[in-house]
Amino acid sequence: MNRNTRVVLKQTAEAGPAGMALPWQKDVLSEGIRVRVREAIGEIVNEELDAVLGAGDYERSLSRRGYRNGARPRTITTSQGKTDFEMPRAVIWKGGQETEWQSTVVPRYQRRAARVDGALLGMYFGGVNTRKVKQAIKILFKDAPLSRSTVSRIIGKLKIYFEAWRKQNLAKERLPYVYLDGIYVKVRCGGRVGRLPVLAVVGIRPNGEKMLLSLEIRGGENEEAWKSVLEDLTRRGLKRPKLTIIDGSPGLSGAIEITWPGVEKQRCAVHKLRNLLAHAPEALHEEIKTDFHAIVYADDETAARLAYDAFVKKWRKLSEGVARSLEEAGLELITFFRYPKSQWKSLRTTNLIERLNQEWRRRIKTQVSFPNESAVLLMLWGLVASGMIRMHRLGGYEDMAQACLSEIADEAHAQASETSERKVLAA
Repeated sequence: MNRNTRVVLKQTAEAGPAGMALPWQKDVLSEGIRVRVREAIGEIVNEELDAVLGAGDYERSLSRRGYRNGARPRTITTSQGKTDFEMPRAVIWKGGQETEWQSTVVPRYQRRAARVDGALLGMYFGGVNTRKVKQAIKILFKDAPLSRSTVSRIIGKLKIYFEAWRKQNLAKERLPYVYLDGIYVKVRCGGRVGRLPVLAVVGIRPNGEKMLLSLEIRGGENEEAWKSVLEDLTRRGLKRPKLTIIDGSPGLSGAIEITWPGVEKQRCAVHKLRNLLAHAPEALHEEIKTDFHAIVYADDETAARLAYDAFVKKWRKLSEGVARSLEEAGLELITFFRYPKSQWKSLRTTNLIERLNQEWRRRIKTQVSFPNESAVLLMLWGLVASGMIRMHRLGGYEDMAQACLSEIADEAHAQASETSERKVLAA
């Protein structure tokens, strides 16, 4: 037992009866742990330096790549609070020149452990006002160098990662399914606070993992707005998907047709049912639901088509508006039947991205409005990137190989057709 630990235990004995300490009083257990943390940090950075030098203290070796040069005091805030330790210094021989060694474990100018920054960001993403963060963690990080601008500086660093994500090359990604939807948020733009749509795109990898591809603020959800989002994804290398899952936005549907002509579209069954009910009195709602469910919950595509025709025939007589509303979506309501049955539940609606929107709304409801567009996008992206909002795998992902093989076959067929057309033109 070293001297520091004995001092802490002595303070424990003098502190009074066990269990009487209040949360804001001195936590002797944490003080003892902090001593061990200081020792551990010292051991880790010294082991790192030994590996870089190729030799330990006072060790003679032909493979030595430099020499130690004393130490200097450093302070870092860990999950145990402010910790002082001795950072070793060294000179490294490199290319015939001497350079000062810099630790990669505790980089130069780093004042907090990554987990502490993660905790601060977690509070920020959780809706805690930046002015209240310091007060909220005062007990945990006692005497730690945390100023009001700490979170702001961390957010500034986060913006670098966010911008890199927005430009991420997608050429190596194979995403057979893509979900698209928008969420409206209050944001200050042009000196006024208004509700603007954040257009979101989520792709599904062959292993069923969900991948947030794009977040963009536009003035609306019209065709031009969505077209610009899809064109940006295309510029980043996104390949043509096999299936797009969308709501009933005509602007979105038109943009998809322009960007990826002929791509299969699945209209959200939930959105369409709401539209049908809006065209009829409440007394007919249950009957409409029953007939509609006969379509989207059919045993196969053939049965769904028969139920679709029966719906149109019946409701054209009872309520022409209901029949026209169903015909507006057409057979895009039953595209999902062409895919593995285990995935039907996930593919027939936009619930996957709607749940993400719901989580975003729940997390940002404490914000009256956002100061600018960048703040909105950074918050929404940060909630996903930090893991505070988790996206689970697609239901039935075990059968994704079937969809991917179909996608590859379609892509090969398209390339072969294009090659044939070029040969004909050349002839």
